[in-house]
Amino acid sequence: MKFYSLNKKAPQVTFKDAVIKGIAPDKGLYFPESISPLPSSFFENIEELSNHEIAFEAIRQFVNEEIPDTLLKDILGDVLDFDFPIVEIEENVATLELFHGPTMAFKDVGARFMAHCLGHFSSNTENEVTVLVATSGDTGGAVANGFLGVKGVKVVILYPNGKVSDIQERQLTTLGQNITALKVNGTFDDCQKMVKTAFLDEELLKNMQLTSANSINVARWLPQLFYFLFAYKQLKSKGKELVFSVPSGNFGNICAGMVAQRLGMPVKHFVASTNVNDTVPEFMRTGNYSPKPSTATISNAMDVGDPSNFIRIRHLFEDNFDKLDQCLSSYSFTDAETKQAMKEIYSSTGYVTDPHGAVGYLGLKKYQDNYPETYGVFLETAHPVKFLDVVEETIGFALDIPSQIQKVMDKEKKSIKISEYSELKGYLLEHN
Repeated sequence: MKFYSLNKKAPQVTFKDAVIKGIAPDKGLYFPESISPLPSSFFENIEELSNHEIAFEAIRQFVNEEIPDTLLKDILGDVLDFDFPIVEIEENVATLELFHGPTMAFKDVGARFMAHCLGHFSSNTENEVTVLVATSGDTGGAVANGFLGVKGVKVVILYPNGKVSDIQERQLTTLGQNITALKVNGTFDDCQKMVKTAFLDEELLKNMQLTSANSINVARWLPQLFYFLFAYKQLKSKGKELVFSVPSGNFGNICAGMVAQRLGMPVKHFVASTNVNDTVPEFMRTGNYSPKPSTATISNAMDVGDPSNFIRIRHLFEDNFDKLDQCLSSYSFTDAETKQAMKEIYSSTGYVTDPHGAVGYLGLKKYQDNYPETYGVFLETAHPVKFLDVVEETIGFALDIPSQIQKVMDKEKKSIKISEYSELKGYLLEHN
C-alpha cells in the first residue's frame, strides 16, 4: 500500500514514510492509494468477532507491508484495552462512549496507535524524531500519554493559553520526561499555523526529523475507523438504518467513519455537528468553502475555523458536491443551545453529556426531524469531567472524579510561554 499527497505534487510513499513525514513535501495530506472493501462475510458475522479481530482486519491493508501481522496484533492489543460501549438514552437515539481510555478522550486510540508505530519505525535507528502537535484540547493529552517514554521520540505540544479546560491543560503539562508543552498566546488556529510553518521550514527540516500527531498524520487518523465498526457490531441486531452524528472540529473522526463505510460498513448517513465554527455547515449549505478565524466556545476541541481533514472527505467523494451531499449533513449550534441540550438530556434521561457530545446530539436530532425512522448514534468524545466547570454549572450536579483524572490533579503544571513562530523555531533548534 502506497500513500500519495492530495496535492499530487510529491512522490508516493510507504505507510512508514507517511507516518514519519506527517505531511507531504508539497504541503498535502497523505491518502491511501486504494481502499479495498472487506468481504461481505466480515459484516455478516461481525457479532462473532472481538474488537481486536475487527480492528486487525480493518487496518491491515493499510499497514501490512510495514508492520508484520504478529506485531500489528500486539499493537492493537495494547491500544484497544478499554471498552467502547453503546448507551441508549431514548428511542432510536444512543451514544457511543469513546472516553474510557487513559486520558478519557476519543483520541486515545489514534495517539496510542501512532506512538506504537513510530516507536517501531524508530527502534532500529539512532535518529530521534520530534513529534510536533497543536491541540485545541484533547489531542495534547492523548498524544502526551501515548508517547510518554517512547524511546527515540520527543513530543512538543502547542496549546492556546486560556482556551483549554484546566483538566485538559493538566493532562499535557504534568508528565515531563520526553513531553514539552508550549503555551501559545493565541487561538488554536495560531497553534496549527505555527506547526504547519515548521513543517515547511527548510532550516528546521535540515536539522531534525519532524512529524505531526494531529489527525493530519495517517497513523493518528485511520485507526479512528475502529469506533464505527465497534458500534455497528453492537447495533446490527437493531435492523434499522444507522446514522452517525460526529462532533466535528478538524474532521478526522468523521472522515475515518467514511472510510469504514468504504470498507463496506452499512450506514445511511453521517452528520457533522459543529459549534459556531461553521465553515463546513456553510459549505454544505452554499457549496462555497470559506475558512474563517476560529471562535472560542465551551466545546473547545471543535474550535477550528479551517478543518484540515475536510479535504480528505472531499477527496473521498471526488470533490463532487452532489455525491457528498447524499452522505453528509452538517449543522452548527451555539453555546446556549449546547447548554440547553445538556440540561434536557440530563433532566429527561439522567445521562450526563459533555459539551461536544451535546452538540452531536443536537445534530442527530435535527437530522432525525426528517428521518425519524433511523437509528441515530452520537459520539460522546470526551468524559464530561474534562469540562467540569461548565458541566456542573449547567446541570447543577457535582461529578465524581475518575481515577484517570485524579492522578493529574495535584501535579504541577509546567509549560513554556510563546507568542511568535520564531520562538517555536528557536526552541526546536536549541533542544535538537
